Amino acid sequence: MTGLSAIPSISELVKRAKAEFTAQFPGYEPTVVTCAPGRVNLIGEHTDYNDGFVFPMALPLVTIMAGCIDSSSSQITVATTAQTTDEPRVVQFESPKPGLPLTPGKPTWANYVKGVVQCFNLASIPGFKAVLVNSVPVGGGVSSSASLEVAVYTFLEAITEVSAPVLQTKALSCQSAEHKFANMPCGIMDQFISVMGKAGHGLLIDCRSMESTLIPIDDPDVSVLVTNSNVRHELTGSEYSDRRRQCYAAAEIMKVKSLRKATMKNLEDHKDKMDNITFQRARHVIGEINRTMDAADALKLGNYKLFGELMIESHNSLRDDYEVSCNEVDELVDSALECPGVYGSRMTGGGFGGCTVTLVKTDKVEAVVSHMQAKYSGNATFFITKPSQGAMVIEK
Repeated sequence: MTGLSAIPSISELVKRAKAEFTAQFPGYEPTVVTCAPGRVNLIGEHTDYNDGFVFPMALPLVTIMAGCIDSSSSQITVATTAQTTDEPRVVQFESPKPGLPLTPGKPTWANYVKGVVQCFNLASIPGFKAVLVNSVPVGGGVSSSASLEVAVYTFLEAITEVSAPVLQTKALSCQSAEHKFANMPCGIMDQFISVMGKAGHGLLIDCRSMESTLIPIDDPDVSVLVTNSNVRHELTGSEYSDRRRQCYAAAEIMKVKSLRKATMKNLEDHKDKMDNITFQRARHVIGEINRTMDAADALKLGNYKLFGELMIESHNSLRDDYEVSCNEVDELVDSALECPGVYGSRMTGGGFGGCTVTLVKTDKVEAVVSHMQAKYSGNATFFITKPSQGAMVIEK
């Protein structure tokens, strides 16, 4: 279809990863191949670290890790093929031992690998060689970082034959790796959906209880369009930290454990006790938690009109109250909403660039993409996506 980018199949990526591995490590053969997806969040942004609800789906865009145990060494050597990452693109470090933990450093992409290895919670991890191949846009707001972390964790499970006791543990370990090694205080959503996604379904996640509900997204007459603005968001952690702090400050003023426990009435009652920015941040989160629950209910009933309206409300709130959008993303959302057949559109991910997600009638996709391309001042990339499977071992 004109304007739409093709998503490489997992089999294509596996073939590429194996070829890269044998070129990088002559004399070795990859015996373990794992896969973990990125995600698009349909609604529920910046609610996860406030104990709220999120509603993501796993993408067919994935990270592949192919490698083998190196029985002759305790060294871990990992190469990445992602050209947008910092150099060097091959790193080597000792497997962690009691009293000799790994520490973050340069290059920054390797910190995600090191963090997962360190947080794997096994006394001894064998040396190994591996290659990473990625189809998830780095910095695109569809969670290339969680995809990488979960692919690494799944690889470690395969080579050690030690699996997380429950899937939540696996997701939490990967989240801990990002907190400690990438200095990114993310919520649990990205790792959770990468671990637990299921083909044909979105996943409504309660970030307080860690319970989740699968909701079918399989109507052939409705499509999910992901548009990458190709404005790369480079979150240093300060944006998250600032907003987390503001949310926690609002919760403390209202004397609730988290904004999950607050209502709009609580917020209005305490408005005179907080500055305007803190008020706006809390207003977004409280409203977004309610919107996410309502949106999941609407989708169960096939009420795409209501779902789309809630997406639009979400974007406006993220733009105005949470202030995490940008001109390019707003431009894409606005142009999508000008098109017949579009139910709703919003930014997705942490913000400051990245992607938009649009719910659109399938027979209108081509016209919508053409219109968005014509109106956008930059060079956007368009993908039609289906809810995909979570992390898996492909070969062992």
